[in-house]
Amino acid sequence: MTLVQAILSVILAVIFISAILFVIFGQVTVRKLRKNPATKHALGIEFVSGWDIVNVAGALALPKTVAQKIKRNSVSMGLGQGFEADLDLLYKHTTWFDRLLARLFYWSWASSGLASIVLTMAYFLFDLGQS
Repeated sequence: MTLVQAILSVILAVIFISAILFVIFGQVTVRKLRKNPATKHALGIEFVSGWDIVNVAGALALPKTVAQKIKRNSVSMGLGQGFEADLDLLYKHTTWFDRLLARLFYWSWASSGLASIVLTMAYFLFDLGQS
């Protein structure tokens, strides 16, 4: 097994764990938020089915102070409400377990995606396939 194959196997394992966390987070937290009339329309825009799960996880993954600073300085605020999840409502209607699950899912999803891109670029730029 080469180094590239070893790294790829770790990335694929994290992607698999992330997919499981996506389903669990969607069923446990986002389903609860969709059923609540106060939070039903505060989950952000859904470009494709399930994207609101990523919106909610992304909003809950950052520390509250950092997320509020981004919200104040966000360019998307000029586009109107509804593009991103409402952080204040989400914190009000979620538990610490929901936020932990969001952080686990979001950062495993984001890091595995970034690692996949970096490995692919390194593979082709540095010709790692030739041994």
